[in-house]
Amino acid sequence: MTPAIKAAAMTGAIVLAAFALNPSAEQHRTQIKASVAERSPLAGILGVGALTAFASNYHSLGVASYTSIQDRTVSFGFLGMVFVLDSH
Repeated sequence: MTPAIKAAAMTGAIVLAAFALNPSAEQHRTQIKASVAERSPLAGILGVGALTAFASNYHSLGVASYTSIQDRTVSFGFLGMVFVLDSH
């Protein structure tokens, strides 16, 4: 197997994995709730994270995804991982 074929096979496998592991809307919402509660226990108790997660809009790009509220990106995900952006 030539190096070019190996590279193409690896690239194809990574892209396939990215499609298969793209985080769902529920994974984004769960991570947003957890992140808000971690940053502010009072906000967690009051349900601010749940409200933020409920108000967010999920967008899938196939290999990655993100949630937004009023054109502001709240979280992004790739390969099964979700990262919540700092609100500052």
